[in-house]
Amino acid sequence: MKDEKTGLPPKEQARELPHLPGVYLMKDASGTIIYVGKAKDLRKRVTSYFLSGRNAKTAALVKKIVSIDHIITGNDYEALVLENNLIKRHNPHYNISLKDGKSYPVIRITHEPFPKVFKTRRIVRDGSEYFGPYPDAGKLDQYLELIEKLFPLRRCGIPLRKRQRPCLYHHIGRCCGPCAGLVTEEEYRTYIDKIRSLLQGKNEDLKKRIQDEMLVASKEMKYEVAAAKRDMLLALESVTKTQQVEDFVMESRDYAAIEMRAPLCTVSIMQMRDGKLMGRALYRAETFGDETETLLNFLIQYYADGDKLPQHLYVSHEIDVELVQRYFSEQLHSDVEVTVPRDGKHFRILRMASENASRDVEKRLKSRDNTAALEELRDALELPDAPHLIEGFDIAQLSGKYTVASLISFRDGNPDPHNYRRFNIKTLEGKIDDFESMREAVARRYTRVLNENLEHPGLLMIDGGKGQVNAAKEILDALGLVDIPVVGLAKDVEEIVFPDDRPSLLLPEHSEALRVLIAIRDECHRFATSANQLLRSRDATFALLESVEGIGGERSKRIMQRFGTIDELLKHTPQEIADEAKIPVTVAERLLKKLSL
Repeated sequence: MKDEKTGLPPKEQARELPHLPGVYLMKDASGTIIYVGKAKDLRKRVTSYFLSGRNAKTAALVKKIVSIDHIITGNDYEALVLENNLIKRHNPHYNISLKDGKSYPVIRITHEPFPKVFKTRRIVRDGSEYFGPYPDAGKLDQYLELIEKLFPLRRCGIPLRKRQRPCLYHHIGRCCGPCAGLVTEEEYRTYIDKIRSLLQGKNEDLKKRIQDEMLVASKEMKYEVAAAKRDMLLALESVTKTQQVEDFVMESRDYAAIEMRAPLCTVSIMQMRDGKLMGRALYRAETFGDETETLLNFLIQYYADGDKLPQHLYVSHEIDVELVQRYFSEQLHSDVEVTVPRDGKHFRILRMASENASRDVEKRLKSRDNTAALEELRDALELPDAPHLIEGFDIAQLSGKYTVASLISFRDGNPDPHNYRRFNIKTLEGKIDDFESMREAVARRYTRVLNENLEHPGLLMIDGGKGQVNAAKEILDALGLVDIPVVGLAKDVEEIVFPDDRPSLLLPEHSEALRVLIAIRDECHRFATSANQLLRSRDATFALLESVEGIGGERSKRIMQRFGTIDELLKHTPQEIADEAKIPVTVAERLLKKLSL
């Protein structure tokens, strides 16, 4: 479709853009801005959307574009600032937006002389303090119930109205009566300070106070009071135990991880304050940017008010760290160290955030109805039935090392992670041979299918071209599984290839059948790559253990056989490690010190 003003189709409009930094605004037929992006080189970036071989999600966006506006900026940093302002102003559908996120409740302490403390999902920028978010509503309710029992805070509305006489809550000891002038602001503030410490996980002084009061009440034979104090103590201990991560480092840190499947995107944020995990949240969107671009945009929006900036921010993808740090410094007047960790404790916590995001995206994918897409796939590939079970293979290796084949399963067009499998390729002896790797993986999988009488897939999809497809077909024929159709999806032009003499097939860019195949191919690649990284990580783990004085090949193997992962190892004391792995306590102490760095 052509733009009425320019008379040019979008692809030609893109070619008219300058080779300069700036922001581009893509509009649909109604003139609505549907996507805003920034670029160091406008023409190079925007024309990339119109290249042949683009994936289905980009094709879906391109199909909606009618016109492209642009604004030139002095540099990439100015483009970032302008892009953020335009996204906030226009809220384009295909940019990630915090409004699309799953809204978890927080605890608010109002900004007034006698603050209220309550649960809310609405953030008001009036100086109020917020703690959370709390994905676990039960934990939040525990906090509020405990606060209600421990502190006689006011319960009346906002703002506080003066009264001659306090309400019923004061008479039953649940309110200190600020409305009637029965407590000073300074006295009331001591309650708020203690609540703030409680919400920050600083509970030891509070525990000791309650214990002392319980013992005094018991000695004075005030057993009902003692029992109430005991219940408060149990509630406080219960709240404390729900902290899931603790590392005793007194600093503020956030961990941000992004996962994408087709156009679906989830960002997971984990907040560490004073060594404790204080909150987790998931933000969802449908976006056409890549992971790096989308994560950067999200971070700029998420920290836009400057209220919740941490000292350290750890991210899952290679964003432009210097650009983000400059934005925080110049726009929000805060110095934040932004890092992409590769190992150590920060990498492990970030991996937890990634897992949360990954599970959320997969859950959202499962909720999609793909009946029409599978029927279209049946007709396009000339299959006997719609393929309700599709299995896919991909190979990942690094210079002939750590060669891994991934098998993923899609049921009714959605991922079925319980039936994913990995195959460490054993026959290559360091050679690089994707065809032979494919033969080994397919042979191992479908020999088991035959031996255990497992369900046959309605389609087998290979991430690759004609050679890989023929290698898979050769094995299936040798096993007598000629009823399993095989196709490949070549990455360059999203071309479907067959093992016989049929010509390759190019489905329309907007095809739902193509969307499913691309989702399977992308998931194959992700799963194979993660398995390859796992093998490399395992080798790195052994090297890390053996870098500790007193640990050699045998001891490192014994430690990993007993504990399995570094995360599990860090949960144990030096004495426990020494006993289980049969190493000296002094060596175990050196090991834990090394791993905690």
